[in-house]
Amino acid sequence: MSSALAYRPESRDAPQPARASGSSSTILFATCAVLLFGPLAFGAIEPWAIFVLQASTAALLLAWGWRQWMNKEIHFTPNPLYVPMLSFIGLVLIQYVTGLTAYRHATYSLLLLYLAYGILAFMVTQTLRRSSHLDFLAWVTCGYGAVVSAFALVQGISSNGKLYWTITLEHGGHLYGPYVNHNSYAGLMEMLTPFPLALAVSRFSRGRRKWAVAGVAALMASTIFLSGSRGGMIAFAVQAVVLLTLIRPQRALSKQPVILIAFLIFVVTSLFWIGGSELTHRLVSIESETRQELNGGVRLTIDRDCLRMWLKHPILGWGLGTFPDVYPQFRSFYTNFFVNDAHNDYLQLLVETGLAGAAIGIWFLVTTFRRARTKLDNWTETANGTLTVAALLGCVGILVHSTLDFNLQIPANAALFYVLCAIGASEPLHESQRRRVRRSHLIEVSPESVQQ
Repeated sequence: MSSALAYRPESRDAPQPARASGSSSTILFATCAVLLFGPLAFGAIEPWAIFVLQASTAALLLAWGWRQWMNKEIHFTPNPLYVPMLSFIGLVLIQYVTGLTAYRHATYSLLLLYLAYGILAFMVTQTLRRSSHLDFLAWVTCGYGAVVSAFALVQGISSNGKLYWTITLEHGGHLYGPYVNHNSYAGLMEMLTPFPLALAVSRFSRGRRKWAVAGVAALMASTIFLSGSRGGMIAFAVQAVVLLTLIRPQRALSKQPVILIAFLIFVVTSLFWIGGSELTHRLVSIESETRQELNGGVRLTIDRDCLRMWLKHPILGWGLGTFPDVYPQFRSFYTNFFVNDAHNDYLQLLVETGLAGAAIGIWFLVTTFRRARTKLDNWTETANGTLTVAALLGCVGILVHSTLDFNLQIPANAALFYVLCAIGASEPLHESQRRRVRRSHLIEVSPESVQQ
């Protein structure tokens, strides 16, 4: 008689068998490939790209389930974010089943997309087995960010108004890199730039490698400014302040100030060399643009309209994904353009899911930051801490930017954001004895110990 599947909660402190670890690595690499595909496909906003994203995540879940079946045990790594994620899905199902949503098809379509986000976050937390996986994620993110930012820089210099120099924008837009909207590109870089930044100030890059990752971070950060996204500039400034705050409690590293100063000099020099007067105008216009919005700009008007929408359905909202269908009857200004998203992700969440959805969102974020905080002690010395700081900085950037734009309505950016949250809230991974010995050796021969 064959044995039944047995559930076994998995501890991250225990080493995994080689076969299970190998299959986990394969699924992890495939999950990363899906995540990296989204930005290259214009942010995965086209129907075909959304289909590829959803089909790929379904295939990943089936592959994971097949592996559990073949191993005759369910190896499950818990994560505190699973409960708020399931609660949000339950809320949307209530909207759909009871007919509370203003447009059932829109709610159903976006629910499928949110399920894809959840599966990606689930896959990452289930397949991260060793600290070497953390190294893989960090360096792949750095390499990918360097390639995309270099492409965006070249395209920005030689742009002909078409995506990839070949695809004409049917409805216009302010394109930058592989995105139709420059704000969406800035949101992507806000989540990727912290990885080379965190590596540059940690013990996991030395000598030329440390300067290399600092240069990559400078390149990626410079494109946030060169894209012309004011929200991106503000978000990155907040990220820089948070990083400096996190560095201060750490044990002094002799090259950290030098790296950061060199980084800032490189960024400023490259910005004004490449961006010229246009960049200067965008920077100066932040204050005037803010004053204009506060005096009745379009964004603030949409925000006020959103509050009037929310008052009509304050508890459960109008239905996930229904904002563009409901908003026209509340719009208080004339325009020839179709307003498909609120320029504020928080207000759009409140409108579409009400106080119930907003409460779940707050629960999700509080859990993320509270659990991540437990891994921040001496974070420059551990792979877990370094990757957690990078993930948290990415979340901080996109959360700040979400007050001014709709980055979390872009599938590629939303998928990456939820994966970063899952990484930040996950339990620390087991670090091999060899890796600890190697790190101890590096600390012993550091410049501080030589001076002593």
